[in-house]
Amino acid sequence: MSNTSRTENTRTLLLQAARHEFAAHGIAGARVDRIAERAGVNKQRIYAHFGDKEQLFRHVVGGAVDELSQAVTLTDDSDPASYVTRIFDYHRSHPDLLRLLLWEALHYGDSPVPGEEERAGLYDAKVASLTEAMGGSASGTDARHLLLTLIGLAAWPQITPQLTRLVLGRDPSDEEVRDQMREHLEKFTRNAAAPPTTSA
Repeated sequence: MSNTSRTENTRTLLLQAARHEFAAHGIAGARVDRIAERAGVNKQRIYAHFGDKEQLFRHVVGGAVDELSQAVTLTDDSDPASYVTRIFDYHRSHPDLLRLLLWEALHYGDSPVPGEEERAGLYDAKVASLTEAMGGSASGTDARHLLLTLIGLAAWPQITPQLTRLVLGRDPSDEEVRDQMREHLEKFTRNAAAPPTTSA
């Protein structure tokens, strides 16, 4: 294996280990030695590749958000109901992303997050696509509100499994419960986002 390949392999192993550690413990609770041990490398490699734990956290969250953005697109041929179910399905399969975003929110609070402008640009593109998908019937502000609402609808039952269990009276990890929730979200969004009818 060449030095370049070895370096890239080490970096990949570190990012995978760090994603697991940060999702479980957040940036404050994460331990560099546990990340290094899980990756099977000397912890000095973390500092050599990423500088410090906060920079490593930034890379992990940025990578996870990029994966979501590429996996769940909103094109002009997809409606809001389809989009909300695809977000729901993605988080269902990748629960670590929501945990990372929650830890990020706790760590940074109201302060700007690293790479904020670049990440905001991803959502600007989704707002434009959502407006197109709705046939231009939504204003820019309305489309932004709708996008945030769709993300919240898809994520909230999975962010707070205890609340989901209390409200539904059933185990939120049960596949039947998840399928019913998905179906409900699709129907709800289809009705809520339907263009207004005009009376004659």
